[in-house]
Amino acid sequence: QVQLVESGGGLVQAGGSLRLACAGSGSIVSSNAVGWHRQAPGKQREWVATVTHDGSTSYVDSVEGRFTISRDNAKNTVYLQMNSLKPEDTAVYYCALRSWTGAYDYWGQGTQVTVSS
Repeated sequence: QVQLVESGGGLVQAGGSLRLACAGSGSIVSSNAVGWHRQAPGKQREWVATVTHDGSTSYVDSVEGRFTISRDNAKNTVYLQMNSLKPEDTAVYYCALRSWTGAYDYWGQGTQVTVSS
C-alpha cells in the first residue's frame, strides 16, 4: 500500500520561507513522478509543481522562481522549498504520486501553510 506523509507546514510571515517534505513508503517515491498541489479555502485544488523520476521539474506560473521541488531518492522523500511566500500561498498543501496511469492516484493527508501579511 502506498503511503505519503507530508510535513513542514506552519505559520510564516510574508516574505518568509518554509520547506515541505513528502515521505513515501518503500521505494515508490524514487521511481515515480511526484507532484505538490494546494487547496485554499473556498477554492479548487490546484497543481503547484512536479518532479519526475529522473529529476525534471515543472511549476505553475504563480510560484515559478519562488518555489523549488526536489527529491532525495535515498530517503524516498520529495521536498518543496518555498521562498518569498505571499499571503495568497496560504493553503493546505498535498503531495501526490503519479502512477503508471498518468494520474495522481495516491495522495497524502496534507499540511497547512499559512502566510500572514
